[in-house]
Amino acid sequence: MSDFINKLYKNQALFYKIFLFVLTSILIVYLLPKGGKFKYDIPKGKPWQYENLYAPFDFAILKTDEEVAAEKQAIRDSHIPYYDYDQKIPDRVKEEALQEVHTVFPDSTLSIYENIIDNFVNKTLTEIYQFGLLKESDRLDPDQLIYLLKGNEATEVAYRKIFKQGAIRSFLSDEIEKAGFQSFKTELLEVFFNSIEPNVTFNNEFTQKELESKLNNISYTRGIIEQGSRIIAKGEVVEGNKYNILQSLKAEYESQVWSQSNYNWIIFGYSILVCLALLMLLLFMKKYRFSIFENNVKVTFIFFNIIFMVMLTKLVVNFKIDYVYVVPLCILPLTLKAFFDARLGLFTHVITVLLLGFIVPNSYEYMFLQIIAGIVTILTVSELYKRANLFISVGQITLVYIISYFAFIVIQEGEIETLKAEVFLTFLLGGLATLFVQPLIYVYEKIFGLVSDMSLLELSDTNSRLLKELAEKAPGTFHHSLNVANLAEAAANEIHANSMLARVGALYHDIGKMHNPTYFTENQTTSVNSHDELSPRESAQIIIEHVIKGIEIAKRNNLPDRVIDFIRTHHGTSTVYYFYKKEKEINENASAEDFRYPGPIPFSKETAILMMCDSVEAASKSLKEPTSVLIDNFVEKIIDKQMDEGQFLNSNITFKEIQMVKKILKRKLKNIYHLRIEYPE
Repeated sequence: MSDFINKLYKNQALFYKIFLFVLTSILIVYLLPKGGKFKYDIPKGKPWQYENLYAPFDFAILKTDEEVAAEKQAIRDSHIPYYDYDQKIPDRVKEEALQEVHTVFPDSTLSIYENIIDNFVNKTLTEIYQFGLLKESDRLDPDQLIYLLKGNEATEVAYRKIFKQGAIRSFLSDEIEKAGFQSFKTELLEVFFNSIEPNVTFNNEFTQKELESKLNNISYTRGIIEQGSRIIAKGEVVEGNKYNILQSLKAEYESQVWSQSNYNWIIFGYSILVCLALLMLLLFMKKYRFSIFENNVKVTFIFFNIIFMVMLTKLVVNFKIDYVYVVPLCILPLTLKAFFDARLGLFTHVITVLLLGFIVPNSYEYMFLQIIAGIVTILTVSELYKRANLFISVGQITLVYIISYFAFIVIQEGEIETLKAEVFLTFLLGGLATLFVQPLIYVYEKIFGLVSDMSLLELSDTNSRLLKELAEKAPGTFHHSLNVANLAEAAANEIHANSMLARVGALYHDIGKMHNPTYFTENQTTSVNSHDELSPRESAQIIIEHVIKGIEIAKRNNLPDRVIDFIRTHHGTSTVYYFYKKEKEINENASAEDFRYPGPIPFSKETAILMMCDSVEAASKSLKEPTSVLIDNFVEKIIDKQMDEGQFLNSNITFKEIQMVKKILKRKLKNIYHLRIEYPE
């Protein structure tokens, strides 16, 4: 049992990777569509490259979106609106009008013309309310037919037959003149206007209900293809009705309800493909990025980003499939390049795009656009911490999307009239969303404890609290660190290492000297040497201790592990040779191990560069009268000694790169000492 527990403990990193692999595969398979996948690509405007295709089952031919839209518009244009006719209002208006006649007209007039006036008012109101009075005017074309609802009956009438309130005055004036009542015009108009009120209103609810009913009854199919019928022959151009039939077959195939057995096989097939894709990514990391593969946090971060992009794309596709290009997929290679490197970022991006091909429509077009955009992202984005670079790169990515999409439309349609402006808008929105990469990188740094160039840029500020404290407590060490930072940055640029990381590591590598600053020669301002009162062994321990103290100070100030690595490795496992030599003079049996730094030795190009630059810069202060030849020999001697001690065995730096670093250090030191060519006398 104890052996099993020990084995489990030793292989916990491997078991975690297996668990992460399985969990990621399950989540991605869960997000994939569970219908069947149509096995043919439908190349619009191109010859059919497969064998003759026959209908595997009966299916209906779907109308195109344009046909459905045109049919709906025709229904809307021909739809007859409904108006409510209130039958109570005419009777009430007539009654009120007759009462108004007695109010408005004097008794002397009524004694002679009462019956005539009453008959005229009654006749006129009957004519007005024959089809009703509408408050609004000119809502529809005069010849437009409408339905007039009187109770449960609907009568079809022309819109012009309904009186409009705005036209009543002219109608009444004409009727009064025709009847010869000009002398009573004012009184009659007063009677009508005091009594008349609209009784016809637009019934929007019923109109819309009827319209929706007609729209819902639209048939989305036209005709049927019987099983066994030939759909298309090999070499036949896919266009027009053939294209619509093939799209109908694809839609029918993918929408079929599968049995439990079929469903399980589909899940099994998806699982194999997803596992295969993720396995390729793990194998790539194990072979070419082993340091990342060994770090479970980094592997988790990469898998998390893949799941995040798949989930985001799935949500957008479910919401509205036309917005699929709004998803800023290029954030994935941008983020991975910021934390790791371009090659891993592009490989992960391609794997993710292949997985997304199961989710999106027109998968070939989508994958082509996204892979091209990913390549452009990797090639164009450099020094992400510079805001201008990010904006320029996002502009280039968006332009590539637009050009690629334009080319696909031209190939598929053979014309540009079908281009949709809203698609280009989605590309612009996707480009703007890509700018979110900077705050996202900040969030990732806090969650996963990773370090990007943007954080390194902040740490390189010499006005930071820790570096200002170093400048106050150990000014000589601070000046030394600045010189080493300049040398390390130049050397890193020369061999294409991470120059920003090398510079930041150099700035902080000696912060441990703040603990006992006067025990280090660069901080001694008087002729008194603190080591004179100590034994060589005690002096060596104080010198060695600055590495341990530096690590403690760095952790207390929350410096990233990548920066702390420079503090741990900048002396490797070398010895404090000066005090070891003094101890040997006193005790011939002195052990070199007591004067050796704890290590580890450098394990990256950047930490190896720092070791070289630190040793050369510190030792260069001992040169009395430096010459060009003296500096060349001096640099060669120091770095060759480090190589002989095996300090660079784990740092993945080549002999050629070491020679390039030597060349840079020689040139920089000559510039520092202002050496010139010695002219003959």
